[in-house]
Amino acid sequence: MSNIGVLLDMVARHAPDRVVVGRMADGLTARRLSTMADGGARLLAHEDARALIYLGTNGPAFTAALFAAARAGVPLVPLNYRLSKSQLSRLIAEHVGAIAIADPEFVDALGATCSHVYSQESWLQTIESYPGDEAPDASGDVAVVIYTSGSTSAPKGVLLRHSNLFSYVVGTVQFGAEDLGECSLVSVPPYHIAAVANAITNLYAGRRYLVLQRFDPEDWLETTRREQVTHAMVVPTMLARILEAADSSVPTLRSVAYGGAQMPLSLITTALKAWPHVDFSNAYGLTETSSTISVLGPQDHRLALDATEATVRARLGSVGRPLPGVEVIIRKADGELAGPNEPGRILVRGPQVSGEYAGAAALLDADGFFDTRDEGYLDDEGYLFVLGRRDDTIIRGAENLSPFEIEEVLLTHPSVRDVVVVGVPDVEWGQRIEAVVVPEPGESVEPELLRSFVRTELRSSKTPDRIHVWETLPRTEVGKLSRREIAAQLKAPGA
Repeated sequence: MSNIGVLLDMVARHAPDRVVVGRMADGLTARRLSTMADGGARLLAHEDARALIYLGTNGPAFTAALFAAARAGVPLVPLNYRLSKSQLSRLIAEHVGAIAIADPEFVDALGATCSHVYSQESWLQTIESYPGDEAPDASGDVAVVIYTSGSTSAPKGVLLRHSNLFSYVVGTVQFGAEDLGECSLVSVPPYHIAAVANAITNLYAGRRYLVLQRFDPEDWLETTRREQVTHAMVVPTMLARILEAADSSVPTLRSVAYGGAQMPLSLITTALKAWPHVDFSNAYGLTETSSTISVLGPQDHRLALDATEATVRARLGSVGRPLPGVEVIIRKADGELAGPNEPGRILVRGPQVSGEYAGAAALLDADGFFDTRDEGYLDDEGYLFVLGRRDDTIIRGAENLSPFEIEEVLLTHPSVRDVVVVGVPDVEWGQRIEAVVVPEPGESVEPELLRSFVRTELRSSKTPDRIHVWETLPRTEVGKLSRREIAAQLKAPGA
């Protein structure tokens, strides 16, 4: 079994004194992180812990917890601190015998389930000097349990095994490839797969990993300049706010990975022109696939931006091609494989794909493919285009409509800053199309003029029946639209 703790072993032997987590001035070296992971593993073994719950913001304590749990052979369970107390209590009850790391404001939600509860600070202090030298049994094969958002049902615990995460890392990152001074900045909560993926891939590459706990564009820019950040991960809404700053210069930044939500073509085009020295990559993946399965790389971005051929330029709206070792197919509604440019359900197969949930069998088909529940298609050259979740598809008069297609058109209007399109129940059509737009600062929009604008680009059956104007749209911390919440507001009386 390939335990992810081996990744830390390799780095600690290769570059023990390199700062790998946190600020350059006072961050954790590989040696110190390894010492903490060993101490944490001994603590977990001494407490006979069956899991390590993490309920708080991201930071060095999360990384230390990830590797301590790995070396103790128990799963790390990062929970969404934005859930209600009752929701958290239900999830925590599934992990009897766990100990926890929790920020003070979330301790009450733990109740009596956990035998010991540590703050982030007390966890780091305790494990750095925890006594003993015997290595615990690390034979447990589940590395992390991450709960899905529960947008359409109760949250489900996705089981990510060490073999899944190990395969993802060694298949996508070159060990120790980064020079001293490389630094990656992310602002992602610990209960998201991107937090786990970034912690292990940056470490394996030898790149310092820095977390901005709460995103603010000015703070992001100031941190990037002060810490001489070279790599960053953002979601589209973050990128938009960063580029709007009075001074958005980022002299040391060399690469930006984005994902988590659909990137408007107008925004990525603006970013490419504003930061010509930066390499952009679009990453697509899911919790169940151990993060990224497809990437649109820097060269793809440049070729698409400069292309005169429509099919090549359109690839700027794709998520690129599958990673080595990952197979992606498109299956039509009738079960047959789709041809090039034919839409259908996206299925994926590979050693990094879990497709497993706590208390349930793995949701893989007879050939080992996992159904992502995303709709999309592959073009003639194998570039993957994601059209959105199957659950988000609008069925109007027996016609399946992609909300993303309509959103892309609305976002090309110069007065529209943000937009969402959803289906709302309708007696005559089954569902009607409703859009919510957020105007650009200082701009006003006229709904009927926007409807005419869409009609000139798309046929009338894809034109929103109603367009609402809001000041902002509800999004998650990783930039995803809360479509269910928006649809519920539009269905409410008087909406």
